[in-house]
Amino acid sequence: MLATVLAAAGLSASPASAQEEPATPASGGGNTFTLITGDRVSLDADGHPEIQRGPGRTGMRFVSSREGGHQYVIPADAVPLLRDGRLDPRLFDLTVLGPLEGIDTTVERVGLTGLDGSGRFGVVGHDAEGNTAPIEPADVNLEYDHDLLRITPDEDGNLTVTALRATGAALVTVHVGPKSAVVPVTVGLTDQPVADFEDASAWKFSQARASGSVAPAPGRTGTGLKLSYDFSQSTGTRAAYADPPAWIDVPGQPQAFGMWIHGNGKGEWPSLHLHDAQDTQHVLRGPYITWTGWRYVEFAVPAGVAYPVRVRRFYVAETNADARYTSEIVIDDLVAKVPPSVDVPVEAASTDRVVVTDGTVDAAPWRFAVMSDAQFVAADPDSELVAQARRTLREIRAARPDFLVINGDLVDTAYPADFELAKRLLDEELGGELPWYYVPGNHEIMGAPIGNFRAVFGDTSRVFDHEGTRFVTLDTSTGSLRGGGFDQVRMLREALDSAAGDPAVGSVVVLHHHPPRDPSPVQASQLGDRKEAALLEQWLADFQHRTGKGALFVGGHVGTFHAERVDGVPYVINGNSGKTPSTPADRGGFTGWTEFGVDPVSPAEADRARR
Repeated sequence: MLATVLAAAGLSASPASAQEEPATPASGGGNTFTLITGDRVSLDADGHPEIQRGPGRTGMRFVSSREGGHQYVIPADAVPLLRDGRLDPRLFDLTVLGPLEGIDTTVERVGLTGLDGSGRFGVVGHDAEGNTAPIEPADVNLEYDHDLLRITPDEDGNLTVTALRATGAALVTVHVGPKSAVVPVTVGLTDQPVADFEDASAWKFSQARASGSVAPAPGRTGTGLKLSYDFSQSTGTRAAYADPPAWIDVPGQPQAFGMWIHGNGKGEWPSLHLHDAQDTQHVLRGPYITWTGWRYVEFAVPAGVAYPVRVRRFYVAETNADARYTSEIVIDDLVAKVPPSVDVPVEAASTDRVVVTDGTVDAAPWRFAVMSDAQFVAADPDSELVAQARRTLREIRAARPDFLVINGDLVDTAYPADFELAKRLLDEELGGELPWYYVPGNHEIMGAPIGNFRAVFGDTSRVFDHEGTRFVTLDTSTGSLRGGGFDQVRMLREALDSAAGDPAVGSVVVLHHHPPRDPSPVQASQLGDRKEAALLEQWLADFQHRTGKGALFVGGHVGTFHAERVDGVPYVINGNSGKTPSTPADRGGFTGWTEFGVDPVSPAEADRARR
């Protein structure tokens, strides 16, 4: 069984139905939870709390109550803070959810530097609705190499892993009842040469919105590679690429790459572009080049990469529209930081039940379509990207949904001519027969202000109702919600609150370009502010749990189709409608669009949502 911190809104800090609970020793069995105050609470079969007070909390009393199917255990010193709104009652909600569906670890791998090096991980469980909660170390059984590692529980509910040898690798298997998960642990790293650039004359130059060249130059040791570039020709994101004669195979399972960079202090963004064993692309980012002279730089490899990897290219990028300059850098001695190898079982691909895998949504009472990430430019109106965008629009029109939402990055740059071409495509391919709404993504401000978008397409965020469903579209063109203006955050809150009490509204759909979570290992395409992401997930889950009405989020930007459930709410990522996908086809990396079928929330579904 699991616990959640999601609670019904409006909980009184000292409800009339509450009863004061004395602190009694926790039995350690059943469902045991650690409160934010450090107190540990165990629930017996009847839901009666047994409490072990935290350090320094001798004599503390507790309030226990049930409201709306949720059980709360609140320390007396937290009651006035709750009453004043300074603490969230969800922190003290010990609601037991559905049966344990699966478990996961809070990190995908643990890398230790060597003897006595340490790292941490936690264990999280989830039920069939995607509701999650941490699992206490006392409820976990571990299998691992005791000669290599020591694993001990922490006071905060995590597990600390300590290396007992200077080098090695092992799998830690975590068991919670019949469910299990695996986390690889490696000890020690060695440098393996990847490129010494003695072949610099064979490397090639390529670019995006720039010009430049590559050439041999004196390196830190022997010959290096000089990358020269002119970033003054555009206000959009510019990039200068150094492409090797052939992609470079990297043996082992590198946790990072290191290289020396001779900078000129212009502030470029150095990047290493990899492809993994599944042909998924990973762009590793280094620190902005704000220094002059030589400096050693490392690029961390994200967890979840499928080994082995190949180096496709190195490049520098400039994202600041106001930074226009000509510069050059020299790179040398690219190495891979490789630990001992460990074979990790491959997880089977899965998707949420919101995705229909054996039919269509044609029979639904009504339908809407979503497309995103075509990324064409007016400078090339006859390109394949334009052709793919036209083909997508024709397919959507032929499917006859009620309306279309374009969820960002229809264009690649944000110049007036780009939006003129976008409007012409929509007019020509949809013929005024299909209503549509255009939500801006980051490329709708690529090289120009959001005003160019507004001049053609109007508001960047809106609320509208259709057939009993409330739609809220938001502007994350800057990579954040607040970047589109705090008014839209208030608009979302007000739309949820009014929908909760409106009997004519049975569900809410929120759409914006950047999803709260990027399912790819790099996680570079999600909302940049993790507090914003958590707030959005909390608001949608609270709306669904409190009202029993439906909630759905739809994003884009990642370059792959994906669906998962977070605290009972489905989160769907729409893939690319033109631009090359970021993952292989069997992992959602194909071009297309998404059609949603909508039907009323049934009483059984509403009851399940309220649990």
